[in-house]
Amino acid sequence: MSKDHGGRPFGPSQAPAPGAGPHGPALAAFEAYWRKMRRGALVPRRSDIDPRGIEPLLSHAFITERIAPGLARLRIAGGHLTDLMGMEVRGMPISAFLEPGARDALAHHLVCLFDQPATVRLTLSSAARPGAPELHGTLLMMPLRSDLGDISRALGCLVTTGTIGRGPRRFEIAHAELSPLCGDDRPDAAPTLPAEEPAAPAPAPRRPSERPYLRLVKS
Repeated sequence: MSKDHGGRPFGPSQAPAPGAGPHGPALAAFEAYWRKMRRGALVPRRSDIDPRGIEPLLSHAFITERIAPGLARLRIAGGHLTDLMGMEVRGMPISAFLEPGARDALAHHLVCLFDQPATVRLTLSSAARPGAPELHGTLLMMPLRSDLGDISRALGCLVTTGTIGRGPRRFEIAHAELSPLCGDDRPDAAPTLPAEEPAAPAPAPRRPSERPYLRLVKS
């Protein structure tokens, strides 16, 4: 797992630790459901995701579609995301939830999400302003395969702690965690066996010596 920070620094009193807060258990269950739907594969298919499996965070959940390297738009989004923006968000880029200065970092994380692939967890913070108190959040995104088999979708959720106030609310990235997926990360991955030494090639058969068609016979 790799960790990095984006945006301005936050002290312990400004941003909660990654995975902390009242939504911690629900986020863990959300990610566990995604892992369960892998069913032995590296990445689950979009068609494997059942809304009933993520019901506790359904209003916070979304599915994005990759439309270019570092850019993904919302295909499905729960009501909490609409509340944060103060408008309908389907069809908008996921970067709309971040401050302009944090969008390059998000683009990098999206490339990792789809290309490695990897899961992405971002700890977010939105500064207070008139009509909108300070707000903290967590953005979790996990890759999915489309019906064509390419990794171009992502299942995610955006949870926040605090009063939303007047939208739109946009966030800085306080902390980022990227967890690349690999074959050994699959739920039923078998242990890797040592590679066998390649067998030495068999020697080429010797060509039998040709016998003459005629020979001299002495009486």
